[in-house]
Amino acid sequence: MTIYILDTDHLSLYGRNHPVVIARLLASCAELTTTAINVEEQLRGRLAQVAEAKDGNTLSSAYQRLVETVMLLSEFQILEYDETSRDIYQTLKKQRIRVGTQDLRIASITLAYNGILLTRNIRDFDKIPGLNIQDWSI
Repeated sequence: MTIYILDTDHLSLYGRNHPVVIARLLASCAELTTTAINVEEQLRGRLAQVAEAKDGNTLSSAYQRLVETVMLLSEFQILEYDETSRDIYQTLKKQRIRVGTQDLRIASITLAYNGILLTRNIRDFDKIPGLNIQDWSI
């Protein structure tokens, strides 16, 4: 069975019930997966909103979005950044691929699981040899 791994942008689209993403996920009968790196990105963003809140209403909204994000992430199998992923990351890093560290880690996990990364960030992820990527938002 093919493993589809949602990047942060596709996680956000899923959370907002993007009709094309939802339809494709339902049609694929795929298990919902993402990576520990994507979880970190989602939670860092929400925690930053909580920290930056200036008034009670903004803080309440920020906490509500944090809880919604935690609940959304609970629907997913979280793929770990394990020893195999780290080895792949180190190999890719030695190739001096001009991609951000977090994206390189996400790619490493995807390669370790022989999955397909669902992302709109084709420009960066396309630089990584052997990485299978698709954009399900279009």
